[in-house]
Amino acid sequence: MSRVRIPSFALFYGRLVPTHTDRRVAMNWKNCTVLLCVLLIPGMLMAQGYVQQVGNTGQINWTDQVIRCTGIGAPNPNAPLAAQRAGALRVARQDALRNILETIKGVTLTSETVVENAMLSSDVISSKVEGAIRGFRIVDTRYMSTGDVEVDVEVPLTGVVLDALLPQDFGGGMLMTGGQLLCPTCGQTWPAGKPVPPGITLIQTGESTGSRSGGVYTGLVIDCRGLGIRPAMAPRVLDEKGDEIYGSRFVRREYAVDIGMVGYEKDVNRARMNERVADNPLIIKAAEASGPNNADVIINLNDAAVIHNAAANMNFLQQCKVMFILD
Repeated sequence: MSRVRIPSFALFYGRLVPTHTDRRVAMNWKNCTVLLCVLLIPGMLMAQGYVQQVGNTGQINWTDQVIRCTGIGAPNPNAPLAAQRAGALRVARQDALRNILETIKGVTLTSETVVENAMLSSDVISSKVEGAIRGFRIVDTRYMSTGDVEVDVEVPLTGVVLDALLPQDFGGGMLMTGGQLLCPTCGQTWPAGKPVPPGITLIQTGESTGSRSGGVYTGLVIDCRGLGIRPAMAPRVLDEKGDEIYGSRFVRREYAVDIGMVGYEKDVNRARMNERVADNPLIIKAAEASGPNNADVIINLNDAAVIHNAAANMNFLQQCKVMFILD
């Protein structure tokens, strides 16, 4: 017959307290609990990614490229008791669908427009988007003691939604490579034979495409923090002249539909480890925001040349291997 150990206690100032052995066991459990918190909390924060609240109806996790909303349903007091829970669940699903629709309308599509404007401009786009969100997935259901039901739902921005919203005319952009010399002020090609004034250093677009650490770059990470840049479904990267360095002209549409034009993160280290750009991304700093919605990114001419030369060896731009770091 197995023996069951009974904790021993001692009388201490009128209170029963565990003996030394039991205090040691309790301390070990406490240490284990602290260790679990240390291990789990960073993982939970990492999983959260870059989250943006949209109005009062929902939020977007731009790292995971999903819209998340909650729907609430109350039971019909006039319905039979056995049918009230099912009725409340049905109302909660309908409420969630309304919230998803309102949330997606407020999403920034480009630096000039939001999704609602695109839906208003085309019945085809509107019907495709509304059809896509009807396929939402319920990720949690809560039955309240009051009889109310809450459902958390999510819809991916990628796939059907992006296919409906992105333009059809992708491609056609030419990488800025070939050893050109550019004026550092205006970005134009420096005329052959023209003397270079003292103190002026021309930008060489045909420099080595290898990375500083050796090998080739596998993606692009742009640090946009401190510039007020906001996330969008179809942002662009421009140089100081306003020329497109990254956008629909340099992307294969199937990749944009499948994973989105850009991934978003809040931390450079997490971004560089993201499978979208790993294992050796080129990391540069943005210069300023552009567009009414502050969704486009402006970089300097030298960085623009570096990006296109890096992409010439392994065209990560075509495959949307680009991430923005936002505040």
